Amino acid sequence: MRLSTKGRYALRAMVDLALHADRDPVSRKEIAERQDISPHYMEQLFAKLRDAGLIEAIRGPGGGYLLARPPEQITVGEVVRAVEEILTPVPCLDPDCDLDCERAPTCPTRRIWQQLGQRASEYLDSLTIADLCEDARQLEEA
Repeated sequence: MRLSTKGRYALRAMVDLALHADRDPVSRKEIAERQDISPHYMEQLFAKLRDAGLIEAIRGPGGGYLLARPPEQITVGEVVRAVEEILTPVPCLDPDCDLDCERAPTCPTRRIWQQLGQRASEYLDSLTIADLCEDARQLEEA
């Protein structure tokens, strides 16, 4: 499984938002500047994160974004699945894939890829944005 920049940047943006939103909304522009991410790209990512119910947009003066839930309740897996199109280790396991592999029913390696995808998802779901924030704080102190 390989994460695209969407997944990596979305996680960085969510951690940044969690670290800087002390009850006050954070502007997308501020996050983009701190994380060195294109504002246009951030706009696309935040649209997906908002649609997934992970962030909330606050309009008007002093507006910006807040996490929709506490960082302890948002998993890394949720964030990655919100922005990535495909998370399966091989295309033939993606239910939306148009690839019609006639070997799928008898493929001797299919089970390996299914288990790898399942374990990767379980691992991503075992970590929260709060865990990543704690890691960020420790790195900052070091």
